[in-house]
Amino acid sequence: MVKIGLQFKASLENVTNVRPLGDDFRWFLKLKCGNCGEIPDKWQYITLLESVPLKGGRGSASMVQKCKLCARENSIDILKDTITPYNAEDSERFKTMVQFECRGLEPVDFQPQAGFAAEGPDSGTQFPEINLLEKDWTDYDEKAGESVGIYEVTHNFIKC
Repeated sequence: MVKIGLQFKASLENVTNVRPLGDDFRWFLKLKCGNCGEIPDKWQYITLLESVPLKGGRGSASMVQKCKLCARENSIDILKDTITPYNAEDSERFKTMVQFECRGLEPVDFQPQAGFAAEGPDSGTQFPEINLLEKDWTDYDEKAGESVGIYEVTHNFIKC
């Protein structure tokens, strides 16, 4: 069992507390089989809401799948207590946003999509429907009278 952290990096303009919203947030990942190295072409997502029992009564995981090449059963689980917001002071630096407990699977790519939220640092204005698929997002904070944005979204993975 290996813990892998997803590090998030972006340039923030007049927003803070960028975070996944809700237990139904979809983490879109490409996953590599640790046994044979197979990486399927399609994106797969995992959420906190989904829990699949592991063989042999060893608990559960967010996703359990059998590799199409080697038929090995692998799993990945989101560690809920590790989900951390990306704040204004983190701007333009990598910060671990979530950790995954991996058994036989390793995330190799991440695609941010809809479901992120943020807020204005001074105004407290909530932005609950942020889609980062294009790696950039802009809006306007009426209370603060200024433009807001999340730019140049990128990521990497680290072993924890």
